Amino acid sequence: MAEAANSAERASAVAAGGKRKLHAFIDEAGVRSHSNASSDYFIMSAVVVADENLQEAQDFLVRLRKELGRGPADQLHWVALSKHEQRVHAAKSLGAQEWATISNVIVCKRRLSGQLAVNQTYLYTFRFLLERLSWIARDSQAILSYTLAHITRPQMTLPELRQYEAALKSTQTQICWNALDPKGGKIDQPTRIEMLQVADLAASATYAAFNLDRYGNTERRYVNELSRRLYRYTPQSALTSYGMKLHPSDASTKAAYPWVAAL
Repeated sequence: MAEAANSAERASAVAAGGKRKLHAFIDEAGVRSHSNASSDYFIMSAVVVADENLQEAQDFLVRLRKELGRGPADQLHWVALSKHEQRVHAAKSLGAQEWATISNVIVCKRRLSGQLAVNQTYLYTFRFLLERLSWIARDSQAILSYTLAHITRPQMTLPELRQYEAALKSTQTQICWNALDPKGGKIDQPTRIEMLQVADLAASATYAAFNLDRYGNTERRYVNELSRRLYRYTPQSALTSYGMKLHPSDASTKAAYPWVAAL
């Protein structure tokens, strides 16, 4: 019933010449540096929500906090979910939310031929993700705005983000700028913008599927639980081009992770 109402609302907006509004909440997992001691992967994830579904998404966070035994004001942070069953529940619950669309970029650092500076790694990954977010908006006949979780070491400032957006606009990319909010992105804290906490869950669940733990194991169940929410252009489209972009994207990298295409 709710989905039918939302579909009617979207159709009405398009018929009236308006465009739906989407918002992407973006967070990261892993370390951006390329040192031998750093993580082998850096992951950036976005959870996309239509404006008409934002209240439903907020209600989801309220329920999930209760189910995980957290207080109303507690931040839902993956690291704080120390038990496997808590993480499974968080991933499974997010994977069941019809309002969520998730897109990830996975940087396989040991497969890169060269090294980038820490900020360059972040920005280059963001470029790939922004391309996919613009495709989601374009294909939905919508306008998408985005909020990045505040990052440190080194800190990314709003002027630096504006400078990078301007640089991207002067470069040949696959970003559909007319599907993005011309005001540009925002940077904020998960404690202030609660939906950034959902992006943290998505990024961390994906990271666990790639990163080896101290025993040399990975945990794919979390991302398997999210698989229904991963962005696919069509059911037949390659997931590695849309919802789970691998970088580098050469054949040998894709062959090293056959389970990604099978999600």
